[in-house]
Amino acid sequence: MHALVTGATGFVGGLLARELLGEEAHVRCLVRDAGRAKDLAEGGAALHEGDVLEAGSLKGSGEGVDVAFYLVHGMGRGSQGSFAEREREAARNFARTMKDEGVERVVYLGGLGEDPSSEHLKSRHQTGEILREEGPDLTYFRAAMVVGSGSESYKTLRYLVKRLPVMITPSWLNTPTQPIAAEDVISFLCQAPRIEESRNREIQIGGPDVLAYKDMLDRMAEALGRRPRPKLPVPVLSPTLSAHWIGLVTPVDAGVAKPLVEGLATKTVVTDPEGMRLFDVDPMGIDEALGRAIAAEV
Repeated sequence: MHALVTGATGFVGGLLARELLGEEAHVRCLVRDAGRAKDLAEGGAALHEGDVLEAGSLKGSGEGVDVAFYLVHGMGRGSQGSFAEREREAARNFARTMKDEGVERVVYLGGLGEDPSSEHLKSRHQTGEILREEGPDLTYFRAAMVVGSGSESYKTLRYLVKRLPVMITPSWLNTPTQPIAAEDVISFLCQAPRIEESRNREIQIGGPDVLAYKDMLDRMAEALGRRPRPKLPVPVLSPTLSAHWIGLVTPVDAGVAKPLVEGLATKTVVTDPEGMRLFDVDPMGIDEALGRAIAAEV
């Protein structure tokens, strides 16, 4: 298999590129700065320096490629309008280039949940629609929080547990979600090109546990060997105020925290599990996923 991986210097993209290299696939990584991807090159990946917002820079990135993995997301940086338009432009540029260069399939990882109040989630779904309409055949995975040591959502929960003796609990911490371990996401992504039934299909993926974010905080505390933190309910705490609060007590930038919180206020659970059954993946539970993520940081 000849694969193109975008976002290879990011968390999921980096894991995927290394896994594909381990399976002896021919891997090309689309990166904005080749200097940040030296370890991938040393591991056997070819590098194509380009930016999905600059269509001309993508020329040649899809030549000889069977499957292209689209794992680019700006995490809401910039104003809402400009962020959403940049995401749409990037998806159009990528989809058209891959189609023009004969790529057979695009695999995209988006988010679960559809809520017009969450620009973050709405933009991710619009990206999937553009890839479907303007690019090669698409396998569109949709997931909630990806639990792994490099995930921004995971790091946010971890720092909240470590740094706060008492937690403010806004209403969005009661929202149900269905997290999935990073290792399981990579298994789904890697298997997709070999499963013909996943072509031109939307596939919702998640772990076996559905729980509220406040319960995830308790599970995180237990995984870290700490007692669950006392919680102080507050009737109103908007995403903007929540983002500033998170920015004060964690290293997560408030510009990244705001779209994260907006997404956390939306129910993100698998409503159609049929697509998952096409894959040879038995997702691990939240406790094992947290344990592995913490162990990876040591």
